[in-house]
Amino acid sequence: MPYGLAPITVSSRPFFSVGSDKLYLGFITLEDTCMNITRRWVSGIAIVLLMLVASVSVVFGQDARGRWDIVSVDFAASPVTVSAGGVAAALANDGSIIKLTGSGTFTAFDPTDVTGGGTWETSGPVGTARGTYAVTELVQFEEAPGTPNPANIDNIGDPADAHAGLVVLRIAYSDGSRGILVVSCGLTGTPNTVFEGVTASKDFVDFWQRVPAVPGIATNRTLFHVQ
Repeated sequence: MPYGLAPITVSSRPFFSVGSDKLYLGFITLEDTCMNITRRWVSGIAIVLLMLVASVSVVFGQDARGRWDIVSVDFAASPVTVSAGGVAAALANDGSIIKLTGSGTFTAFDPTDVTGGGTWETSGPVGTARGTYAVTELVQFEEAPGTPNPANIDNIGDPADAHAGLVVLRIAYSDGSRGILVVSCGLTGTPNTVFEGVTASKDFVDFWQRVPAVPGIATNRTLFHVQ
């Protein structure tokens, strides 16, 4: 072995250097370099995530609000008018029916920032009962393609804010039961995969089959307004 060179082991691997101090310092420099690279990667990822969040906030707005309505459409009026205060229904597996009225608001970035509710009434094998319900939480909202008929009169909000879409809400019934309310709206140009109307659950009963809207009939219709 050449004079002045001595083997030492770092992390179970043999190295040779003139003076262990120099090797030790070299090892620390390598470790520091790795740590610096790691910190830079973490910082870079954090900055990218913040930019993405900021971009979403700019596009949608932290305070962007949506309104859902079970609407009533007056086809006898000229022009046709769309107003709040409609009725929609859905069927359970045994033919039991639930009828609902309602409206409310939600904020896209705060699931608990919700308002609204309505009335409910069940009949059929499930039994006859009625009461009110309140929305407690937003589960999901998705806007869908589609535009309202420009000839219609919108008595709810700005026609420019009217949208098709799907909202899923947690609700609390006045008799102590809980459930999910699904409000779905299709407009002109909305894909046929989107249904018009509502479905709901109440405890273990799922009123999964919506009663479809019938041309010329005011019931089983919905609408969203999103700002």
